[in-house]
Amino acid sequence: MNTGIKHSIGVGSTVTLHLSLALEDGTVAEETFDGEPHTFRMGDGSLVHGLELGLYGLKPGDTQRLELYPEQAWGLRDPEKIHRLPRERFATDMQLEPGLIIGFDTPDGEEIPGAVLSVSKDTVEVDFNHPLAGHTITFVVEIIDVVPADPVDE
Repeated sequence: MNTGIKHSIGVGSTVTLHLSLALEDGTVAEETFDGEPHTFRMGDGSLVHGLELGLYGLKPGDTQRLELYPEQAWGLRDPEKIHRLPRERFATDMQLEPGLIIGFDTPDGEEIPGAVLSVSKDTVEVDFNHPLAGHTITFVVEIIDVVPADPVDE
């Protein structure tokens, strides 16, 4: 039943929104305004904590523009996440070049991306930092719909 009430975003709300994430130089890392909106539940890990914090209290129809420092978004780049791996770990026919993103399996079966930084005869330098780590992010959202965690409480 639609009562016409516009619920505000709170803990556990299901939120549908359009978003744009841009880097300092204006490069757009992700954008949904020309496509399908993104739907998620607050706190489910879909958005980093700093991005979620900027959504609390917003209602359908609201827009928000935030500038987030690296520490508020994907963190600072960690030099310990850059590894030199033996070239023999990669298929001989693989065209390794800087910028190539490769999926690596962790011991617990998860897959994590790594970006090739450099390639030599014997080693491949791979960066396992999140691609947005170390960047100030401009986050723009337009809230489309909000479903409270427990409609009875509203």
